[in-house]
Amino acid sequence: MSVTASQNQTVTGSARSARVLAARPVWQVGVVAALAGAVVTEVFALVARGAGVPMEAAGPGAAEAAEIPVGGFAGGVLFWSVVGIVLAMGLARWAKRPGRTFVVVTVALTALSLVGPVVAPHTAVSTQIVLAASHVVAAAVVIPPLAIRLTSARG
Repeated sequence: MSVTASQNQTVTGSARSARVLAARPVWQVGVVAALAGAVVTEVFALVARGAGVPMEAAGPGAAEAAEIPVGGFAGGVLFWSVVGIVLAMGLARWAKRPGRTFVVVTVALTALSLVGPVVAPHTAVSTQIVLAASHVVAAAVVIPPLAIRLTSARG
């Protein structure tokens, strides 16, 4: 009996969350999701750093790896979240099924973003794993609220 009550509370909580998100403009939901994603991803990176993962990576053509500064993960999440918010606003206005389209596009872009850490030259494997995982962490925090907002109501 408690399982059913727990499931009902979860459904009620999810419905309440969807109503709260639907009542807000897309950009507002996006900004809050981006800030949450930046914080969660930066904490993830700080935990990895504390566990001894070297936070040094190199871009294409670089001769050696450079240190990823504290705040670097959050900055990256905020930058790319702005792109996602603009995408969400455009889809809200012009797409037939904005929530579904947003999820398909952003999941594909997240998968594509995993290529960067994998091919990063002069970068420790542990760092490559943390970089790739941080992309997934950020996406897991930022994409769902925007998708729910776009599915809940057009706007």
